[in-house]
Amino acid sequence: MVNHVMISVGLLVVSLGVGIGGYALFDDLPVIDGFVNAAMLLGGMGPVNMPVTTSGKLFSGIFALYSGLVFLISAALIITPVAHRVLHKFHWDQKEP
Repeated sequence: MVNHVMISVGLLVVSLGVGIGGYALFDDLPVIDGFVNAAMLLGGMGPVNMPVTTSGKLFSGIFALYSGLVFLISAALIITPVAHRVLHKFHWDQKEP
């Protein structure tokens, strides 16, 4: 389970870096504002600073869609070993005779 959590944390850290870089590049935000926007989107809250440039708006929309997928993937990575253990506990992996 620790491996799954570490993979999930790694995915979140990489995604946060992509978000920070994208906001800094496409919307000319300072790194700290890019961090806040990326963290809020990855956390499901929405951006703090509304994008002003066309490229910033496109990046923000694409990153918001990506953030939803990252949330689902991270949740699945953490839940999978628990569900697998429950299936083994109740012997749901064995076929009926």
